[in-house]
Amino acid sequence: MRPNQSFKGTYGKVTLVGGNKHFGGAIIMASSAAVYSGAGLVTTVSDMANLSSLHARLPEAMIADVNDPKQVKALIQPAKVVVIGSGLGTDAHSQQILKEAFDAISPKQIVVIDGSAITLVALKHIPLPKAHLIFTPHQVEWQRLSGIKLADQGDIAKNQKARDRIGGIVVLKSHHTQIYSDKPMLQNPIGTPAQATGGMGDTLAGMVGGFCAQFSNSLYATASAVYAHSDIADHLAQNQYVVLPTQIISHIPQYMKRHEARR
Repeated sequence: MRPNQSFKGTYGKVTLVGGNKHFGGAIIMASSAAVYSGAGLVTTVSDMANLSSLHARLPEAMIADVNDPKQVKALIQPAKVVVIGSGLGTDAHSQQILKEAFDAISPKQIVVIDGSAITLVALKHIPLPKAHLIFTPHQVEWQRLSGIKLADQGDIAKNQKARDRIGGIVVLKSHHTQIYSDKPMLQNPIGTPAQATGGMGDTLAGMVGGFCAQFSNSLYATASAVYAHSDIADHLAQNQYVVLPTQIISHIPQYMKRHEARR
């Protein structure tokens, strides 16, 4: 339950980095999920080609130019949580942005590494920042990052060994998403094939960022975001063949209110 004596700073600052000129939708969904999850202050650092769309879809988020290194650094440093990779792309320019962002991160911060950022780290061997890392790979991205083939990803021991080598928290997205950390593996018991559509992972990354900004235990916050993401989708899938990420986002505040602690 939110305390009466609180303000936006109480609920954490989230800075999201991503969305090149071709993949603006990804960063819009991630940013929207962070806002709708209750993060106190959300800043989106993206290509300015996405400026109008971001303003129109999400006036609650501040927006800055990802092509301005000084601005990127200035907006990353005060954040409690940094979400990076949604729609970032994998070209040389995206690689440079990722390096600059990683250089600005401090050990106390939580960093959610998603999508393109995972691919760049895996294929370009970009050094990871010293921080509280959370990876949100789908199975192909996990293959790139861990070296574990798709056919072998059902092996919990192999996944755990790779997590122990890489560090951080790993949210291995699948039908029943698994979460690996330095604690016993957690498995999401729910989820629906109606979630198999573009933007679902971007939405989850934003939710993880929003939950981690507000709640002190990053592992539990991550697990709660994963569960809420699927639970909302399961409910919608009772009457829909496919569930859209934007529909999940719109239901997050009501879902969290229903599960809010009671006085």
